[in-house]
Amino acid sequence: MKFKIIYEDNDLLVINKPAGIVVFPEDKITGKTLIENLIRRSPNLKKVGKCPRYGAVHRLDKETSGIFLVAKNNKTLELLQQQFQSREAIKKYLALVVGNLREEQGVIETLIGRSPKDGRKQKVYLPYEPASAGKRPALTEYKVLKRLKDYSLLEIYPKTGRKHQIRTHLSYLGHPIAGDKMYGFKNQICPKDLKRHFLHASYLKIQLKSGEKSTVPTQEFNSELPKSLKTVLNHLK
Repeated sequence: MKFKIIYEDNDLLVINKPAGIVVFPEDKITGKTLIENLIRRSPNLKKVGKCPRYGAVHRLDKETSGIFLVAKNNKTLELLQQQFQSREAIKKYLALVVGNLREEQGVIETLIGRSPKDGRKQKVYLPYEPASAGKRPALTEYKVLKRLKDYSLLEIYPKTGRKHQIRTHLSYLGHPIAGDKMYGFKNQICPKDLKRHFLHASYLKIQLKSGEKSTVPTQEFNSELPKSLKTVLNHLK
């Protein structure tokens, strides 16, 4: 399993996750995972958090690439999970979606829960509809970076961290992510040479408390689009 380490210190490991790698086993998704690979590299990671996530601070879908955080001790894990829950962590994604959005920027705010028709998927629910009880609030902001023929390149700012949130929200908006086989529409167009859904975690800003062995409190991480996704964009110009 090949991946690039963006940053590492005594408390934190930041990985540039390639597409096609499962972070940790979840639901019916099994097989070799990133966390299992990291535990072989650093056995002490098995003491951080709980099985099967261990030190994983958040999740990235199998076909989503980009920045992924792993805490190397329970103190750091708790600190970072609190930042994600309180929306202090700043996350940005790049997504190519089908069609051209009317607005240059916008906010999608709904409830999200498991789809009753397909247990693998999430579904948007609106407040006060009969099935909305117990569903979780989800908030996604977006901005159009570039308009291309039949597609739009977006910068996405998820304010909450629900499972499949970005993919679910963009499909609900009527502009599913290009190459997304689960949330895309029937007979949806797809760019030439795109072999996965076009979603990449490109930026993350977090706070780390200063300590004897830790680095500066504020950390920012960037990840460029993978070469394969850059190629897709170049073909669309």
